[in-house]
Amino acid sequence: MITVRKSEERGHANHGWLDSRFTFSFAEYYDERFMGFRALRVINEDHIQPGRGFGTHSHRDMEIITYVLAGALEHKDSMGTSSVIRPGEVQRMSAGTGVSHSEYNQSAAEVVHLLQIWIVPERRGVVPSYEQRDFPAAERRDRLRLVASRDGRDGSVAVQQDVALYAALLARGAEVRHELAAGRHAWLQVASGGIEVNGHALSAGDGAAISGESALRIAAADVSEVLLFDLA
Repeated sequence: MITVRKSEERGHANHGWLDSRFTFSFAEYYDERFMGFRALRVINEDHIQPGRGFGTHSHRDMEIITYVLAGALEHKDSMGTSSVIRPGEVQRMSAGTGVSHSEYNQSAAEVVHLLQIWIVPERRGVVPSYEQRDFPAAERRDRLRLVASRDGRDGSVAVQQDVALYAALLARGAEVRHELAAGRHAWLQVASGGIEVNGHALSAGDGAAISGESALRIAAADVSEVLLFDLA
């Protein structure tokens, strides 16, 4: 079964400096039908204006993945991390017992466009940690590149949950397949372009909850960027 979550049906908040779309209930947006999917709790699509950002704030007991689509996002946290996240890089922060951080767009002209992803961890109260890795476009072009996993295999960042996250950059007409083991589920998020998954058309910003499918056939109707979550 494939259930499509259309982009225009997502929650929306525009604070001027920050324009956000919420796939699942978040902050002041609440819909009891969309509280997450399996361990996936948050997918926010954010646009941060030049010279603006999130001031220092705290998290705990959450696996947080930042996936930048355009621009450069500066990150600083209470673990002493100071970094800049750019397209092609994946940041993973395990909030665990508690961490404070800030995120800022230092550019004077360019908007930062990103996906903020939260995954509920399988264990609470772990020691906070941070990881950031680059996945060159060549590794994601017309293939599903593993970028996050429970065991950090194949050079992916390690998340504390039974989740495998794949990223792909697809040319028009390209097709990729993904096998789902028995009892597994998937969430497909279209970051840009347009694709078809097992006969269902999805456009930029759309997502799809997938259960009871043994294999996924993802065909690009246009130049596209997609994220695929393989979930317990």
